[in-house]
Amino acid sequence: MDRLIYVAASGASQALDQQATIANNLANTSTAGFRAQLAAYRAVPVEREAGNDLTTRTYALTTVPTSDFTPGPVQPTGNALDVAIQGSGWIAVQAADGSEAYTRAGNLHLDANGQLVTGGGLPVIGNGGPIAVPPATQIDIANDGTISTRGAGDTPTAVAVVDKIKLVNPPAASLTRGDDGLFRAGEEAVEVDPTVRVTSGAVEGSNVNPVTAMVAMIDNARAFQMHMKVLDMAATNEQTANQLLNFSG
Repeated sequence: MDRLIYVAASGASQALDQQATIANNLANTSTAGFRAQLAAYRAVPVEREAGNDLTTRTYALTTVPTSDFTPGPVQPTGNALDVAIQGSGWIAVQAADGSEAYTRAGNLHLDANGQLVTGGGLPVIGNGGPIAVPPATQIDIANDGTISTRGAGDTPTAVAVVDKIKLVNPPAASLTRGDDGLFRAGEEAVEVDPTVRVTSGAVEGSNVNPVTAMVAMIDNARAFQMHMKVLDMAATNEQTANQLLNFSG
């Protein structure tokens, strides 16, 4: 009986955890550059205790092994500061803790200090650190990430190169998602990849399909209900067994 309870109770608990992952994906269907989290169930044997043989007992465990790195849809915005990665690649940003992290969110803007930042206010990293842009200038971002400016009244040829967005392309297997939603590739910063290209005036959207996420949420809710029914059945079977034992006594 306890084998049944191990599986059903742990399955119901992990279904709730997986539901939280699906809900997080669904909540970020409009978040620029968001990468959907993937969750999976696996069976884990119960560790053997001293004097107890539990080798036949297993419980369910939900893991989030990786993210879905499929590119999201690119939407033109007309904003010269917006950039969308073409194909594979990442934009390097400075996380809140000062470390270098990577994102696909290209909805950029200038903050009050003239720094180029993401929609979440994180500084975009250039050749020498966070990128600062002179005020009252027209800004252009080339497809290799080079940022150039022209002052008011300057001729079209009077272009000044300010900096270059650090674009990287680490292997997807080396990337881990942090609690802040940013990706990192170990403790060391990733080298610039000169082959990464961006499209100016556009933003990549989330790669979460809302219809697929809703179906997954419904399916997961039904799985939770199934686990709870199994627990009810285990309780009923136990009551029936106790009655039989009482009658036999």
